[in-house]
Amino acid sequence: MDFLRRLEEYRSLEKQITWEGTFQDYIAILKEKPYVSQLAHARLYSMIRDAGVEEKEGVKHYTFFSSELFGLDKTLEKLVEEYFHPAARRLDVRKRILLLMGPVSGGKSTLVAMLKRGLEKYSREERGSLYAIKGCPMHEEPLHLIPKELRGDFQKTYGVYIEGELCPSCRMMVEQEYNGKIEKIPVERIFLSEDNRVGIGTFTPSDPKSQDIADLTGSVDFSTIAEYGSESDPRAYRFDGELNIANRGLMEFQEMLKCDEKFLWNLLSLSQEGNFKAGRFALIYADELVVAHTNENEYKTFISNKKNEALQSRIIVLKIPYNLRVSDEIKIYEKLIGQSDLRNIHIAPHALRVASIFSVMTRLKESKKQGMDLVKKMKLYDGEDVEGFKQKDLHELQIEAIDEGMSGVDPRYVINRLSSALIRTSTQCINPLDVLRALKEGLDQHPSITKEEKDRLLNFISVARKEYDEMAKKEVQRAFVYAYEESAKVLFDNYLDNVEAFCNGVKIKDPLTDEEMDPDEKLMRSIEEQIGISESAKKSFREEILIRLSSYARKNRRFNYSSHERLREAIEKKLFADLKDVVKITTSTKTPDAGQLKRINEVSARLIAEHGYCPTCANELLRYVGSLLNR
Repeated sequence: MDFLRRLEEYRSLEKQITWEGTFQDYIAILKEKPYVSQLAHARLYSMIRDAGVEEKEGVKHYTFFSSELFGLDKTLEKLVEEYFHPAARRLDVRKRILLLMGPVSGGKSTLVAMLKRGLEKYSREERGSLYAIKGCPMHEEPLHLIPKELRGDFQKTYGVYIEGELCPSCRMMVEQEYNGKIEKIPVERIFLSEDNRVGIGTFTPSDPKSQDIADLTGSVDFSTIAEYGSESDPRAYRFDGELNIANRGLMEFQEMLKCDEKFLWNLLSLSQEGNFKAGRFALIYADELVVAHTNENEYKTFISNKKNEALQSRIIVLKIPYNLRVSDEIKIYEKLIGQSDLRNIHIAPHALRVASIFSVMTRLKESKKQGMDLVKKMKLYDGEDVEGFKQKDLHELQIEAIDEGMSGVDPRYVINRLSSALIRTSTQCINPLDVLRALKEGLDQHPSITKEEKDRLLNFISVARKEYDEMAKKEVQRAFVYAYEESAKVLFDNYLDNVEAFCNGVKIKDPLTDEEMDPDEKLMRSIEEQIGISESAKKSFREEILIRLSSYARKNRRFNYSSHERLREAIEKKLFADLKDVVKITTSTKTPDAGQLKRINEVSARLIAEHGYCPTCANELLRYVGSLLNR
């Protein structure tokens, strides 16, 4: 019944947003809402901006793209601010074809699909509403009805810019049916729709010998020639080509550079003058964004051909590289798996991360900077500071590898291997080792890669395995530390007492005997060495801790071992080093005693409750870490 009620509400909303009237009524709407007459590029820009914009670390993030595209923030900022924004202001850039160029499965098609679906939805909202001459095959802007001689006066009165001319069909209708009385011509609100072929078109190249230019520009309806007597009569012409129906919106030109040259010639006039030739008519005006996509090899072949120079100058190329952030790559896989019917299979923590580490590393280029390797670079790209480098160094690395991300393993390969692992699993859980195994097996089944390339990819799988080993040990380490949380607090308080005494140059009292002693240097160093604090750096590290402690005290906040990330890591590592033998014995003993079993169950429960594990993968993790510690 809930669905039926929603269905009724949907029909009611459809009636509310439907509108029909005359050109005179449309002028009244235009006076109140001038945005209804905005051109295609301006509407697209408004659609993206209205969804929301947030600036982080100097880069703009557009909410419109956030649900589908990950790791392309700078590329999307360039698209919106360097193409859509000036195009919306009617600068010359709007007369260019937008060509998305990048490797397979990099997000080009997803980007275009988002613009299409976004336009469909936006045209149903108040801010995106638009109107057309009723019955026009190209659903054109009603303002085209205003004679050229009166447009200047109209613009002064209403402050609305008018661009474009009537299509042949509407011109004939105005003259023959309405005798030039434009104020009475019917106007309707339209809703952009690819399915209904209103304002959104798609052109796909096929065999040049069989594909007809009519697919782009429409064709003569020969069955009506006898009735209307001429091919130049608009009534004898089908204005149903992709360029016709995409008027007021967007036309996607799939794999444009695979297309026969005769189809590209039509784009020369459209891109520069905003019109195209069809049949035996004068040039037909079209207000639309033409967006195409291609890969890098085809683009290089295209620009090397001198015959294509005229079209090259009318194209704006936007590179769409692969994502280079591990955290964003995880989101891509989560999205693709979420769209499947495998939601009942549990994916263990870090399973998608190891796949992401592998794929991102294949896309990175070696740096010439001393001390910078691919693992460090990967972590730096993902927002982590690494030894010898900070986030401020990232810009230099990006300049050094300007085409980084234009090659490497594509998300489709990884998701195919993940699918294989998910389908083949005998349990209801898949862990990181299952994923790495599936990635490795996939390389064996890949006949097109060379031995050198295969060895390189196998090396990246090994790197991902090493990274996982560290993550696994740290995960178990934290779970054990939580089980011994009181021990962590005691160790922390003890360290802090000694640091205060050291920095203030005073003695410390033994809590049992009240005897005054020097600060326990051995204890402090045993903790600091866990995070690589050298002998020469220990004083500044301790002073930093004391400054943080004073800052918390001034703000009446409690300073605990979680308040300082590096200190927390040091305390956990120190405690885990002391507990390592407990972990080894507990995870490797076939018949643990009651005390050992209690410990392992506490750790397993912590992994399940707070770290996203299920009983299966929690036990697998503990066994695996036990084997690592026993090596």
